[in-house]
Amino acid sequence: MKTNFHDFKATTLQGKEVNMNDYLGKVVLVVNTASKCGLTPQYEGLEKLNKEYKDKGLVILGFPCNQFAGQEPGTEKEISEGCLINYGVSFPMFSKIEVNGKDAHPIYKYLKKELGGTFGSSIKWNFTKFLVDKNGVPAKRFSPTTKPEKLRKDIEKLLV
Repeated sequence: MKTNFHDFKATTLQGKEVNMNDYLGKVVLVVNTASKCGLTPQYEGLEKLNKEYKDKGLVILGFPCNQFAGQEPGTEKEISEGCLINYGVSFPMFSKIEVNGKDAHPIYKYLKKELGGTFGSSIKWNFTKFLVDKNGVPAKRFSPTTKPEKLRKDIEKLLV
């Protein structure tokens, strides 16, 4: 059987293991995040999308990553507090991972294989976004500079 997004697991910043099949029937937006990046204010836009669409079936999952210019140096606790205090993030945040290389998290290995980027499949920077449909099939990949509000149409298409 073909691998699906719902086949994976990840650990939250609080240390709880979550099965992605918990999100079966939901549209999922997966984002690699960093708290010291020029794009960090995107947390605000992501939280707006979360508030606007979570009751309609959208789930946003944040995966902190320190692979790009060391822009996520904090501990799990510092990351969690920073997201909450600075941006009011209420969507699930997972423990710090790698998105590229041999130690890349299995979710990212899968998403990159399914939706390669413009210049190869590796993640180029923080805030690369992957939209996954209700059945766990990766639907679209967005560049780090694509602002969260620009995802509305694609999210709405998958929510119907």
